[in-house]
Amino acid sequence: MWFHIRMGFERQMALLQANRDLISTGVKEFNVLLNQQVFTDPPISEEAMVTVLDDWVNFYTNYYRQHVVGEEQERDRALQELRQQLSTLCAPFLDKYRAFLKSLSA
Repeated sequence: MWFHIRMGFERQMALLQANRDLISTGVKEFNVLLNQQVFTDPPISEEAMVTVLDDWVNFYTNYYRQHVVGEEQERDRALQELRQQLSTLCAPFLDKYRAFLKSLSA
């Protein structure tokens, strides 16, 4: 019996690590995407940029939805963590975009 419990625990840990690795990859790729952006003139509005960022977060979340592993609850938790980390990356990007918009009106 202990053998089966241990095997189940080891499987859970392997799935958890696989999802962590996927989240890490997704965050790195998303960060590259943000760093590649060049702000152009004429700009889009701040509201439109928020929509673009939301769309990107949704795109990445939906892409990685196909790759996370484990039971439904584990997959949902991993996707929630991914979404949270991607949204966190959006905040400084949006701050840079706001500064860009201000520089145009100065």
